[in-house]
Amino acid sequence: MTADALLRFRDDPAHDEPAVTLDAFLAEQTNATAVRLEAGEDARALLPHLDRLALVEVSFPTFRDGRSYSAGRILREAGYSGELRAQGDVLVDQLPLMRRCGFDSFAPQAEIDGDALRRSLERYDYRYQAAADAAVPVWKLRHG
Repeated sequence: MTADALLRFRDDPAHDEPAVTLDAFLAEQTNATAVRLEAGEDARALLPHLDRLALVEVSFPTFRDGRSYSAGRILREAGYSGELRAQGDVLVDQLPLMRRCGFDSFAPQAEIDGDALRRSLERYDYRYQAAADAAVPVWKLRHG
């Protein structure tokens, strides 16, 4: 997968409308269907508008910055079903947790090897904590 490639785990066509900033969406471009959240912006500001958004693009400015994971989980747990795209410094070993937080589309800055991606997604059979996905944590499987 090249650096410019879009990796998606959805069956619908990729949303190609340019995303507007959160501030622009809330203030003047309320008819936009794609919004970009920067790291640290509050995803809860989008909750009243989820029904008209087709794409929320969330910035991962550096692999050490995990604030955007929360944005994904907040949106999915609130019922957002549109495309949720992680964009930026997205590394192959982060994709499994990003998927668990609800991200289903990825626009990495650097190339991701397809075999490494497959191994990363298949590495663990069980999960140890709840997330935005439907995976049942192993402790709940053991103890009900």
